[in-house]
Amino acid sequence: MRRAGPSKDATAGIVLLHGRGGSAADILSLMSHAALPDVAAIAPEAPGNSWWPTSFLAPAAQMEPFVAAALAQVDSAIATLQADGILRDRIWLAGFSQGACLAAEAYARKGEGLAGLLAFSGALVGTADAEGGPQPDLYGHRPKRLDYAGPRKGRVWLSVHERDPHIPLTRVQETAATLATLGATVETKLYPGAGHGVMRDDLAALRRHLTA
Repeated sequence: MRRAGPSKDATAGIVLLHGRGGSAADILSLMSHAALPDVAAIAPEAPGNSWWPTSFLAPAAQMEPFVAAALAQVDSAIATLQADGILRDRIWLAGFSQGACLAAEAYARKGEGLAGLLAFSGALVGTADAEGGPQPDLYGHRPKRLDYAGPRKGRVWLSVHERDPHIPLTRVQETAATLATLGATVETKLYPGAGHGVMRDDLAALRRHLTA
């Protein structure tokens, strides 16, 4: 894991999760872009720079071993921040792309008491396969069950382009509805056109949420 920001007297903490082919150093650079010098950030790094080898839309049996291993790294990162004296309700989860999917899944499964989630171009992985065949709006994949136990009282920012090549809008909308049902305050940002990246509004949201 790599770290940025203060090790003591931080105003908040954040676990940052990189995308496929990215690195801990890459995702940590968001902190300087968002001008958050008083926030303690920690970034785990995936083996081979990828949290899982397939699309996050792949069948649950393929995904679950990789998700479980990745969630263990997220748990460790949260525990490190708490050991530094940062209260759980001041710790955020955030990520981009594959890392955003992991952050969302960690928040939905284990995020009780956390401050919230910022998922840039990401959505829930899901807990199991659902009934139904391949669907065009899921890029030819089958639907997933999104069964999570609440409550999740934090604030959530979800962002995605209208035509993201990796993250179907349908799954982002399902993610927003699921987290809202669990009690989270959810804001979804839809960027026009095609694209896949961290946008200026994402950085503004990062700064706004972590300085609140």
